[in-house]
Amino acid sequence: MPSRIRTLVAELRHDSPAVATSTPRLTWTVDSDEPGWEQQWAEIRCGDEVARRNDRDSVLVAWPFSPLEPGERAQVSVRSAATNGELTAWSHPLEVWALFTAEWTAPPIAAAEPEMAAQPVLLRRRFEVRAGLTSATLHWTALGVADTAVNGIAADDAVLSPGWTSYRERLIYDSADVTALLHPGENILSSRLAGGWYTEEYHVLTTPRRFYGDQPRFTAQLELIYEDGTRETIMTDTAWRAWLDGPVIATGIYDGEHVDARREPAGWDRPGFDDGHWPTAIETSESLRGIEPRMAPPVRRLETHAVKAVTRTASGRVLLDFGQNLVGRLRLRLRGPRGTVVTVRHAEVLEGRWDDKPELALRPLRRARATDSFTLAGAEDEVFEPRFTFHGFRYADIDGWPGEFDPTDVEAVVLGSDLRRTGWFASSDETLDRFHENVVWTLRGNYLAVPQDCPQRDERLGWTGDTQLFAPTAQSLFDCHAFLRSWLRDLALEQRRLNGLVPLFAPDVVPGFSDRGPVAAWGDAITIVPRVLADTSGDLSVLSEFYPGMRAWLELVLDHRDEEGLWTSGRQLADWLDPNAPPNAPSRGRTDTDIVATAYLARTAQLTADIAAELGQDADAARFAASAAATRDAFVTAFVAPSGRMMCDTQTSYALAIAFDLVEDQRLRRRVGDRLAYVVRRDGYRIATGLVGTAVIADALTMAGHLDAAERLLFQTEAPSWLYPVTVGATTVWERWDGLREDGSLNPGAMVSFNHVALGSVANWLHTTVAGMSADGPGYRRLRIAPRPLQRLTRAHFRHLTPYGPAEAGWERDGASLRVVAAIPANTTARVTLPDGRELEVGSGRHEWRCAVPERRPRAAVTLDSSLADLADDPAAYRAFHATLAAQPNRFLAGAVKANALYTPGRTLRDALIFADDATLVAVADALQSAHHPTGDTA
Repeated sequence: MPSRIRTLVAELRHDSPAVATSTPRLTWTVDSDEPGWEQQWAEIRCGDEVARRNDRDSVLVAWPFSPLEPGERAQVSVRSAATNGELTAWSHPLEVWALFTAEWTAPPIAAAEPEMAAQPVLLRRRFEVRAGLTSATLHWTALGVADTAVNGIAADDAVLSPGWTSYRERLIYDSADVTALLHPGENILSSRLAGGWYTEEYHVLTTPRRFYGDQPRFTAQLELIYEDGTRETIMTDTAWRAWLDGPVIATGIYDGEHVDARREPAGWDRPGFDDGHWPTAIETSESLRGIEPRMAPPVRRLETHAVKAVTRTASGRVLLDFGQNLVGRLRLRLRGPRGTVVTVRHAEVLEGRWDDKPELALRPLRRARATDSFTLAGAEDEVFEPRFTFHGFRYADIDGWPGEFDPTDVEAVVLGSDLRRTGWFASSDETLDRFHENVVWTLRGNYLAVPQDCPQRDERLGWTGDTQLFAPTAQSLFDCHAFLRSWLRDLALEQRRLNGLVPLFAPDVVPGFSDRGPVAAWGDAITIVPRVLADTSGDLSVLSEFYPGMRAWLELVLDHRDEEGLWTSGRQLADWLDPNAPPNAPSRGRTDTDIVATAYLARTAQLTADIAAELGQDADAARFAASAAATRDAFVTAFVAPSGRMMCDTQTSYALAIAFDLVEDQRLRRRVGDRLAYVVRRDGYRIATGLVGTAVIADALTMAGHLDAAERLLFQTEAPSWLYPVTVGATTVWERWDGLREDGSLNPGAMVSFNHVALGSVANWLHTTVAGMSADGPGYRRLRIAPRPLQRLTRAHFRHLTPYGPAEAGWERDGASLRVVAAIPANTTARVTLPDGRELEVGSGRHEWRCAVPERRPRAAVTLDSSLADLADDPAAYRAFHATLAAQPNRFLAGAVKANALYTPGRTLRDALIFADDATLVAVADALQSAHHPTGDTA
């Protein structure tokens, strides 16, 4: 098949031809069967103009034509020539639409006399359209959230528009071509307006308070162009009418929405409605600062889910299980008497989940009510779906359903920022694949308007620490570039307000909390997230945009060093949510805060130095590189003994030292890495890391040469572990490893989210290490293929849509050999390291290699005289040992051994069973003998 242009996109936007710039960069991919296809030159055509490029560039290529005017549309095509002389045909034309306005002149409007705080309001404006209309473009935004329509038809399919930004500094607007919705004569522009994030009472770390304002505001301008060239703008002004008695009585992000369908004015958003009795809207004085066109994909309805199971609670409510923890809301089809009230509550898990009559577990919601109610108008068929709120839930209970309940009358509507999926992982282990799917669902639910930490309780904030820890995984699964870059703009604005200090979340809605001092790992997001975006997208402009913030943050933190060169000051979150910390004191982990802070200082200093060098900031690069080296030296001097032991003998301490390359002496580094493997084994191959350590533990073990320990940790199914939640039915990643205990009870901690992104960051290790694909150059122009097969798996595979096209990497056991495969996109190359040690350089195309499978040395049988560490190394023996104890009459013995045993080499099983009787010892010995695997196979 001849080579062809597979795709052509502008500014990496795949959901729309609209771009928010007059000079959109272009990206194209080539589909070719020719091995090693490489571009020699390319031509870009726009109308009668053709621009030629004599280089390999095909990602984010600068716009070669005159800048587009606001609202202008252009048809662009491209063709490429390969180094072998082959020339592709011209691509299908790409429509590029400069969808932004030249100037925002419309003032915000609101209801004149609201009756309560956060008053929902209906807004409408009638206007005339002359014959000969050729174009109508609507731009709108809100201090709040708005559903905007033309003649009763929605202007677009976004929800919760325009989303959430740092309203006082930056506001984005949405745009749509509404030409087809208009007709000569009277037309109606309308909007259902509510407060959303703007009027929300934020509860986190403070008493409930409205941070931005008490009432929502709306602003819009409709730009009309006629055949004769005349232009007209319809904008928000006092010609608009505002009605307070609409169907939405009250609504909030945390509390939910309450709708009375009896209050819907029939036909209010269409021509012919008499609005003479509606009060006039007022223009308000809010300054719309930093208003800009949308960059990130909007929040949309992504899919729907049917009810999977229906039961009744002890209190008599209809209890629905959707089989998947998700983010969104319910859509109900109802038939009943006028005035009937139907109430819906939402929760992620159930209390008493194994009882005959479980109830929703509402405690994890804290002060979020997460309750919707609907009052029927009495029509034949009524459909209810909240407009201005969302919930995190798997379960919902319904009170007041009229008549016999039919589960087909309810469906869950999944909401989220409409990100394009780019990564897929699969393996031979169903539990591992379910965990990976949980990571995907967790991202989909939490990346809604901003990268949230959780979607269900009275929080839902853009925490910086969670985002920087999860960003590499997010970028490998979805195209999050525009989404995260938009969020970074809010973060940078908040940082500027705080004079270089990076807040704990953006938008920052808890004044006085974030400005108490710099917090390691959280503030470092201003450097780490742009670096991730640049590496994965190839868009190096993100580095220059946020470099001022990187420099300001680093200089601020460098001023906090003590006389030893360590970061030991301030209130640190450190290794937040260490499972060994008390349930209600998640910051009291075992890893010293100074270790975490100084490790991040060294890492960020080196990242900033490298970025400064890329940007030509040579003086900064030299200064920051010296600071990084000095901090690494100070870290080793203070925290690492010559033996390789660290001041804090924890998994996180060693993992940070290895993963951040803080120990440069190779002999000492080996000792630190060996000690890391030791403490992981000592801890029974259970997770003993918080958010910070969990993000790097698997990578650190691999880098230290202990892939076997990383594998054993990965496949652990006892809490705390990645797979324990899967074994008890989790469909998303939890905030706490044991959010639900084995007996079905809730973790007693105050923070128990069952949809939390940070602990899913290990998925990136599955992609880059287990399957073996990563970027070896900006935007995957060069790939790294280096699979590390796990003994527990017979196959693993990862597919990723790079900016250059789809790439694949994976392996499969085939008898006595290992088959490694890779697919390299056209116009890229790859550096390959095979499991047998071979190093290769390859061009584009499909590749396959055969490798010998190293023979595994048989593991000695575990006996009563083996150490507890030997028991931890053998999953089959471990299961047999504890199952046998659990089956004995002395149940206390089983619990005591499991809870108190330290998996150290010197302590034997016989030592741990000192209080066991002879019958128990015999039973255990027999179980261990039957569990022995002469071949060393512990799968």
